Amino acid sequence: MKPNSGTLVINIMNGGKAEAYEGVYQCTARNERGAAISNNIVIRPSRSPLWTKEKLEPNQVREGDSLVLHCRPPVGLPPPIIFWMDNAFQRLPQSERVSQGLNGDLYFSNVQPEDTREDYICYARFNHTQTIQQKQPISVKVFSMDSLNDTIAANLSDTDIYGAKPVTERQPILLTPTGSTSTKVELRGNVLLLECIAAGLPTPVIHWIKEGGELPANRTFFENFKKTLKIIDVSEADSGNYKCIARNILGSAHHVISVTVKAAPYWITAPRNLVLSPGEDGTLICRANGNPKPNISWLANGVPIAIAPEDPSRKVDGDTIIFSHVQERSSAVYQCNASNEYGYLLANAFVNVLAEPPRILTPANKLYQVIADSPALLDCAYFGSPKPEIEWFKGVKGSILRGSEYVFHDNGTLEIPVAQKDSTGTYTCVARNELGKIQNEVQLEVKDPTMIIKQPEYKVIQRYGQVSFECIIKHDSTLLPTVIWLKDNDELPDDERFLVGKDNLTIMNVTDKDDGTYTCIVNTTLDSVSASAVLTVVARPNPPFDLELTGQLERSVELSWIPGDENNSPITNFVIEYEDGLHEPGVWNYQTEVPGTQTTVQLKLSPYVNYSFRVIAVNEIGRSQPSEPSEQYLTKSANPDENPSNVQGIGSEPDNLVITWESLKGFQSNGPGLQYKVSWRQKDVDDEWTSVIVANVSKYIVSGTPTFVPYEIKVQALNDLGYAPEPSEVIGHSGEDLPMVAPGNVQVHVINSTLAKVHWDPVPLKTVRGHLQGYKVYYWKVQSLSRRSRRHVEKKILTFRGNKTFGMLPGLEPYSSYKLNVRVVNGKGEGPASPDKVFKTPEGVPSSPSFLKITNPTLDSLTLEWGSPTHPNGVLTSYILKFQPINNTHELGPLVEIRIPANESSLILKNLNYSTRYKFYFNAQTSVGSGNQITEEAVTIMDEAMASRQVDIATQGWFIGLMCAVALLILILLIVCFIRRNKGGKYPVKEKEDAHADPEIQPMKEDDGTFGEYSDAEDHKPLKKGSRTPSDRTVKKEDSDDSLVDYGEGVNGQFNEDGSFIGQYSGKKEKEPAEGNESSEAPSPVNAMNSFV
Repeated sequence: MKPNSGTLVINIMNGGKAEAYEGVYQCTARNERGAAISNNIVIRPSRSPLWTKEKLEPNQVREGDSLVLHCRPPVGLPPPIIFWMDNAFQRLPQSERVSQGLNGDLYFSNVQPEDTREDYICYARFNHTQTIQQKQPISVKVFSMDSLNDTIAANLSDTDIYGAKPVTERQPILLTPTGSTSTKVELRGNVLLLECIAAGLPTPVIHWIKEGGELPANRTFFENFKKTLKIIDVSEADSGNYKCIARNILGSAHHVISVTVKAAPYWITAPRNLVLSPGEDGTLICRANGNPKPNISWLANGVPIAIAPEDPSRKVDGDTIIFSHVQERSSAVYQCNASNEYGYLLANAFVNVLAEPPRILTPANKLYQVIADSPALLDCAYFGSPKPEIEWFKGVKGSILRGSEYVFHDNGTLEIPVAQKDSTGTYTCVARNELGKIQNEVQLEVKDPTMIIKQPEYKVIQRYGQVSFECIIKHDSTLLPTVIWLKDNDELPDDERFLVGKDNLTIMNVTDKDDGTYTCIVNTTLDSVSASAVLTVVARPNPPFDLELTGQLERSVELSWIPGDENNSPITNFVIEYEDGLHEPGVWNYQTEVPGTQTTVQLKLSPYVNYSFRVIAVNEIGRSQPSEPSEQYLTKSANPDENPSNVQGIGSEPDNLVITWESLKGFQSNGPGLQYKVSWRQKDVDDEWTSVIVANVSKYIVSGTPTFVPYEIKVQALNDLGYAPEPSEVIGHSGEDLPMVAPGNVQVHVINSTLAKVHWDPVPLKTVRGHLQGYKVYYWKVQSLSRRSRRHVEKKILTFRGNKTFGMLPGLEPYSSYKLNVRVVNGKGEGPASPDKVFKTPEGVPSSPSFLKITNPTLDSLTLEWGSPTHPNGVLTSYILKFQPINNTHELGPLVEIRIPANESSLILKNLNYSTRYKFYFNAQTSVGSGNQITEEAVTIMDEAMASRQVDIATQGWFIGLMCAVALLILILLIVCFIRRNKGGKYPVKEKEDAHADPEIQPMKEDDGTFGEYSDAEDHKPLKKGSRTPSDRTVKKEDSDDSLVDYGEGVNGQFNEDGSFIGQYSGKKEKEPAEGNESSEAPSPVNAMNSFV
């Protein structure tokens, strides 16, 4: 036995036999408190005996009969593993027909000639001794019916009737188990194996059912080609009748196995250690079950309790020992033994009687950290006798914890099922019994949970692209998270293409191997969260391969192929291309395409083509590389199947006919020696066909033809094997010449001043001498009737397609003289022109006057000047002038209209209001009506006398002195206020600190009595910049002067250095006077001073 240990070592390596130590061993551990014993330990030596020698007769069996080769291995410990092999140590193949039974025998449901051999060898492997024992080889010879009949015929005369029966089919019979019923006993928790092997021809198929129930799901398995039913972890509920059915086409056989599940003893309640204090009561309970029901027996310190020393506090009641008013001498180790015929259970339970004050084993001030909304378990491991009572408090002066939000475990642990942030704090555990009291404090911290607030998402990426997965987290500030990325639940590949950032994973130059599931795992010391996303790498398909041509015919062949990898994007279609190695080597042409689910296609072929084919796969990403070319296939020559297309006959000269066509492609020739037979004859004339055979060209010219005569034309293909089918005829024409005559009877009808309609008679078709394409009308303006001035003649041309005899001439100028002529057009060109036809357009309305200027504004008058219309379009009869005033709110006043003779170019308007804005509308008239108008605006000036008074006041010496006095007074007031404020006095002083530089004089607006630029709200047209200032006395300053600024309402006044007042006003909109308070007078200096002070 090992020192300081209860382990017993038996060493037979240096001699001795294992058989000498065979037996049952049991360990006993004893001290002054009692004795404990172990379970029985059985030691048996392993055995691997040799096969007994036996003489094995050869097995001769008729084809189709059943056969069993017995193994009968020697009995070993543990039992050996059986398998069948041949002399070459190769396992014999097994199938539904030939299989090994659970007992090791080899069963043949029916034998076949190929079963004949002399080396059926059964092997037994003893794993414990690592040895393999071999049975003597077994010979099997199968007689077929043919060979058996030959043997019988050789031994009989010709007059004898002989002949064995042919192999006949037989219905199933069971080889094992025998009979119709059998029984099977298995122990609870073990594996149940039931076997049925049947003979028959054809080979029977085995089915299993449980009578009156179902085979247990998830625990039922079929082995040995369904000949073995396997049920794992059986229980009493698996008892019952199991039926195996062997069936073939001739019938069936069945066997019922009655299964009984027995059970070695198993614990319901094992006895547990008991700690009691003197005078307490207690019980030891030992409950076990089994089939049959186990017997319960008790031992005390390893001795049957019936003969153990008496203890008055102890009473045995079957599976329970009751203790009453125990004393310290009652301490002992009790053993409970539960046994039946299939096994036994043994358990030790220590009854310890002692008196101890409470002790808390959990370290003081232990820190517990948990995540919010998860359970918190605060330990309070204790010891004491009698058993202490445990109470929990929160905080230093907290009350005892109670309620459904807490769970109190028997071992003293306090559980908070759902810890919240406010659960953080100090918790006190108090343990007390009648011998004393002790307490311990622990700390609880509740942390915020770690969350992935943006999880990685499913991505589809093309090969060689770049993809990124995000994993943005939120965590408790006191916890340090670590982020780990996995691919398919394993570490990321060691590849520099994988870039792990703070909150993302980026994969560069993605390849097919990167396809998979990527998981972001965030770990802290308290929790872990994860999120996954799938990356699908897509690409163009791999090219198809293994192209094969089958079913070769003269005009068709079948092509088949194997698709390449679709690379995660389904193949939508296959494109088949061909190469003609005879006519166009190296050039691949489109043949056809088929859906992506199809891998064969019947291809139509042309004669005399050396075909090679290739296939291209297509998916949503793109086209694959072409497959390797198929083998070549040369089709036989044949007559051409078709004739040239697009045959035409068009003359290039008046005396020829050019016949053209589209030549056949190489594979359309169907054979060598491609030529064309060109035939023609004049239409509607009783002529014979004229034909010529030309080489492989696409044009033939017939000379000496009449001008523009219709011909019937046909072109036929031929090769060395013959002609193509008869071609269809087409109509062509010999060459065109220029038309001979001009259109006659040209008439013009003027519709209005800008539009006319022209008519003509068609020319005779014979004179066209070609295809009539239409008529051209040449027309041009001779002169304007209003100006009588000639200018450069620009001819205009209008073409009217087809056989039209009229047309419209738009865009004419009114009141003008025009000429025109008409010509017929064919494919060669234009014919002669018709005589010029003169026509005139009537008057129209004139254009707007070329300009309108407003000058010389005075208090009550304005001068208007204008230019005549650029296009009078007739004789001007008069001008119309309309005008109306505009007030400050841009409202228009009454409209006044004046008619002016056409020979005038200026007008002075009098009796106008001073300082008033006017809007003018001006247009010209002919006898037809009024033309477009132009508009302008202008303002009359203010009263000059008032402006003069303002200047005079501003230049007076007394005014300058007054302004200086006011400035001095303000300075004194500021000094006094400053002194008072420093002494604590409070005086309200209104300060105006902004000093404004003199703005440059601007043109006065209507609100301050001047005229200048004005933008009409309707047509947004600024006035001309030639407007003049209202008075010679108004001073225009180019530079800013220092000045006092008047704070009057509505307008800004200015003073020159000499004190004169400048009556200019700011043009700012926000400084305009309120509506209804208009005045043409400038504010007086007195008002300005009052406002300033």
